[in-house]
Formats: sequence, structure tokens, C-alpha cells
Amino acid sequence: MRFVQHTRHATPRHAAPRHAAHSPAPGEDEDPLAGIANLFDVSVAFIVALLIALFALFSAGTFLDKNSEVTLVKTTAGGETEIITKKGAEIKVQKVTGKNLSGQGTRLGTAYRLANGQVVYVPENDTP
Repeated sequence: MRFVQHTRHATPRHAAPRHAAHSPAPGEDEDPLAGIANLFDVSVAFIVALLIALFALFSAGTFLDKNSEVTLVKTTAGGETEIITKKGAEIKVQKVTGKNLSGQGTRLGTAYRLANGQVVYVPENDTP
């Protein structure tokens, strides 16, 4: 027994032909700015991913926690040093200068700079 398969057209022969979604209809020009919208979407997604990566890299979550205590030492391009201290919601910025100060006070201890650049503080003993 022999089977014969008949094919039918998806659209009737009298219907207008369909056009692909990405090509313009006959008689219309292609929009040159259509690709810009896609580039904008890609750039926004890239910026969000970059921000997430930077927060993870620098552990920036501690800066956003209202109960955390953080101290940073920052040197600007001009060589000026700033100490940024965050305790809870309060943030203090102190600028370090090369000026010598004088006044009355009590010696608290001695600081040593090691060969690797690390500074170690040794407190003074109150009893002899």
C-alpha cells in the first residue's frame, strides 16, 4: 500500500506574504537607531554588574552596615593623607598635616616602623 502525503501552504495563496520581524515592510526604510536601544540595554546591564563586582571586591557592605566600625587611611594625588573613621552612622574625616604641634600632655608609648613598612605601637607601662 502506498501513502501519498499532500502538503498545504500555511497561508492561502491569495493572502499577502509575511515579512520577517527584523526586516522593514515593503516601501519602508530601515530605522538606523533601532540598534541603539539594544546597546543602551547592554550598557546598563554591564554597569550594574560592574557595581556589584566592585562592592564584592572592596567589601563595601561594611560601609553600609549601620553598626560597623571602619577606619581608612587615604592618600590623595597631591600627597595629602586623610583618615576616615566610621562608627555607626557617624563618619569623621581628619586631614594629616606635616606641622609640628606642641603642648602639655602625657607620654602614652612609642611607635616603631618595621622594615616592611608596618607600624607597631608599644604602650608605656604605668608602673616602673
